Amino acid sequence: MVSLKGSNIYLRALEPEDLEFVYSIENNTSFWELSDTKQPYSRYIIKEYLQNAKQDIFEAKQLRLVICENLTNELLGLIDLYDFNPIHNRVGLGILIKDESNRGKGIGKESLNLLTNYCFKVLHLKQVYANISENNLASLKLFETNGFEIIGLKKDWRFDGEIYTNEYILQRINN
Repeated sequence: MVSLKGSNIYLRALEPEDLEFVYSIENNTSFWELSDTKQPYSRYIIKEYLQNAKQDIFEAKQLRLVICENLTNELLGLIDLYDFNPIHNRVGLGILIKDESNRGKGIGKESLNLLTNYCFKVLHLKQVYANISENNLASLKLFETNGFEIIGLKKDWRFDGEIYTNEYILQRINN
């Protein structure tokens, strides 16, 4: 049996009570580059999103889970599966640890391992991939040390309004 609970954290589905947490992440402009967001979201829009988050991954083609601390149930971040393709057995994966004070503590590693294991053993996927800016050294290290391999570089892929930056595509194949 595959578990979404590790020794320090667990992953769970979104709940209506997560409104303020998701709102604070979606409207934090420092995270916008990660999600290609260009405008704030209202609480109303996020509330509707949370109400529709009950769709299964095969229907919605995505899955967003909350990363929670085991002992306190504190909400630490979000981990997403996106661009789910059951025909080709692959999915994209993104992760965000909200507070900088919680980064570098192994939360990302444990979350990534739990969800990747879920992808391979429950969804029976062949591969998981991630798109990471060349400037996001922490994420690159996280994914590479967890079995993801850089397979390509998309040049001038992201534009922040002033400059273009490159983006790596990383892939982990289930053998």
